[in-house]
Amino acid sequence: MKLKVLLSLLIAGMCTTVAKAQDSTHIEHKADTVISYQDSLDAIKLRIINMNPYFTLHVDSVLQYGFEINKPAKNYYWYLKNAPVGVKLEKNTGQLYFRAEKSYFKSGKLKYDVQYKVEMGVQSLINPQEKVDTFCTIVFYSTEIVASRLKPTISNNLTLEEGDSVKFRIQCDEGTFPTEHITMYTNIPIANYTSVRKCDDEFEWMVPYDFIRDNDTARQKTLTLRFVGADKFYNRDTAEVKIFIRPGIDYPTQNMLHKKVSNEVSAYIAQLKLTFYVLSRNIKKTKSTRTGFDITSSSTALAGTALSTAGESAGAKNFGKILPSVGLTLVPVKEAVSPNKVQEQNTATQVRSVAKRLEYLVSENAIVGNRDVSVQAKIKKMQDELKAARLQLVDLPLVEFDNNLTQEDVEKFFTDPKVNKKYKLKVN
Repeated sequence: MKLKVLLSLLIAGMCTTVAKAQDSTHIEHKADTVISYQDSLDAIKLRIINMNPYFTLHVDSVLQYGFEINKPAKNYYWYLKNAPVGVKLEKNTGQLYFRAEKSYFKSGKLKYDVQYKVEMGVQSLINPQEKVDTFCTIVFYSTEIVASRLKPTISNNLTLEEGDSVKFRIQCDEGTFPTEHITMYTNIPIANYTSVRKCDDEFEWMVPYDFIRDNDTARQKTLTLRFVGADKFYNRDTAEVKIFIRPGIDYPTQNMLHKKVSNEVSAYIAQLKLTFYVLSRNIKKTKSTRTGFDITSSSTALAGTALSTAGESAGAKNFGKILPSVGLTLVPVKEAVSPNKVQEQNTATQVRSVAKRLEYLVSENAIVGNRDVSVQAKIKKMQDELKAARLQLVDLPLVEFDNNLTQEDVEKFFTDPKVNKKYKLKVN
């Protein structure tokens, strides 16, 4: 009996131990395997599950595309970082929308066959670090072809003179397909110009002074510029500019020639002034010598008259009678030693007159500025007057300057009031 009771207690204890072990095992298993739904979502990496990287859209059509993510959309918002004009992205649903209106393309804001990048992204409202940035590409096309046009920023007809310069820009009125390259053609070969190869390039050229040559029969030439633009399908458009070119004045060369002629006339004036100075000095020396002879002759005659009338001795009176004859004898001596230089006097007057006339000529024909339209006429006038003056004084030997005489001394003598008074014309 006691044995049966002991066995019953032992079996009951073992069953209780097994039941507790099973309960503890069940509890531990439940604690290891239960994971919350939010924790499982956080463990998944955010991504766009229907990403379309490339869209092709016809003009006057509408693009609608809804992007989706692998997580609940209510906890995320969509945004655009950079996009063409008119593209919209709904921030709550990720709906991409664009209406391709023709006004965008006519105004030049959008172009056909150009890949536009739409940069966008999606970000968590709970965790700012959880976001995805991506982009897609949109290309627009049209079945209606509008040709591109070239438009020069200048009139089609232009008149220039040699030495003038022309500068203008070639603009493009873009059509369906933009102009990719421009080629320029001319009917007359030209050089030293800036070429036009693409839209908004500038053409710049200065007409050379030898564009119309001296042996050309025509006094005007027409230069035709043709600008041919082409797109990638070789659809062409041509813009033409005609330039009518007339003979012009080579101002740099003509100004140098004017300076050369002016210096030549001034040098000839300086030689004339020096010659006038030498002639005047010789005339003055001759006049002084003749005056000395006249005074000596008069004094001798006067002394002879005084001795012959008031002399105390007969010898003195006889000597007084001889002295007047001596005075008369000095007259031919005076003419022989120092003849009156009437020709030199006239030559000096003529030289002075020519020098003053040439001085006035140089002052009157001075150029005004660097582009004096009368520069050629002034050069010809000075050359003709210089030639006439040299022919007028062709027999006159010109005097050169030496170390004993400077140009300042000659100029001072030429402008001396006494000299001017002496050679000034007198009117009775």
